[in-house]
Amino acid sequence: MRIQSVRLRKVSMPLKAPFVTHQAELKERPLIIVEVRDDAGCIGYGEVTAFPTPFYTYETLGTAWNILENHLIPSLLKNGAEHPSDVAEQNGGVQGHPMAKAGLEAALWDLYGKQTGRSLADLLGGIRSSVSAGAVISLGDSLEKDVSRLKEESFQRYKLKVVKGKEKEAIETIQEIDPSLPIMIDANGQYNAEDISHLRSLDDYGLTMIEQPFPGGDFYWHKKLQKEMKTPICLDESIMSLHDAIQAVELGSCQIINIKISRVGGLTAAIQIHDFCQSRGVPVWCGGMVESGISKAHNLALASLPNFTIPGDLSGSTRYFYKDLVHPEIVMRKGTIEVPAKAGMGMEVDEEYLDEVTLVYKTFS
Repeated sequence: MRIQSVRLRKVSMPLKAPFVTHQAELKERPLIIVEVRDDAGCIGYGEVTAFPTPFYTYETLGTAWNILENHLIPSLLKNGAEHPSDVAEQNGGVQGHPMAKAGLEAALWDLYGKQTGRSLADLLGGIRSSVSAGAVISLGDSLEKDVSRLKEESFQRYKLKVVKGKEKEAIETIQEIDPSLPIMIDANGQYNAEDISHLRSLDDYGLTMIEQPFPGGDFYWHKKLQKEMKTPICLDESIMSLHDAIQAVELGSCQIINIKISRVGGLTAAIQIHDFCQSRGVPVWCGGMVESGISKAHNLALASLPNFTIPGDLSGSTRYFYKDLVHPEIVMRKGTIEVPAKAGMGMEVDEEYLDEVTLVYKTFS
């Protein structure tokens, strides 16, 4: 690959409505956009989807910028890369910080696709021209109003953020609207061992899964719970690497795995986890991080791989934002979204709007 320079941008995008979990509330979405430029002026785009505070993982946008500026970018400019996956090996000496690594690697995958004239989905081994979309319903949403609207838009899966002790009320509210809707709940690790009996009582609701009931890093209590429940347990925050995925599957800690590109350190690791889970018959789905169309385009390419058999956190450009960073905007039709087929991530970046939402930038060459 020909790499001439790297630019980092801190951006902030206003949200149409606050996104609320039991951990935090977002009224706007700050992100880091990574641009890798070659000597012909071609630009590959990636996105760091960490949050301003360490409520989801230990990473923040501040730590990610520091790691990129002082470690990952200098290594890339010094060593170069023949293929995007090379940077994953180069960054092995930097412990942790998967979201920083994922943002840089994503930009390289986009640039590599543009340089070779191949779509990102094709480079990854995707087999689908469109993927199923799933909605995420935050605690700040009005259940009756929003679920009815999302149902009209034909989302194929409904992920409900919950507060411990109030799950049944929320689930029943949705089931009163339509008992056939495929509902899952996302616990974001708020339960503990004393809550196992309470969690078992949720079996009666026929949920498609319960995502990450116990804190990230736990495999023991998830294993205990999965043995006592027929509802599939899905792991999210506990899966930070291929090694974690192997532990979870071999120990029987879950029946489903959520793969987030940024959480596992990039597309190279995401593909490895997908391939391992496929070999063990464990279905996976693509998680989201309230991200811009740049990350969404990468997610769509990943979700086109064969073992992504469950609708992911995939939605159109206007689900969270008034305006997106890509054009044309990503559009969901009848519960599905087309996988971009043009070179690289397959989307054009609206550079004028990107400049408008940029707070600060720095170029490295």
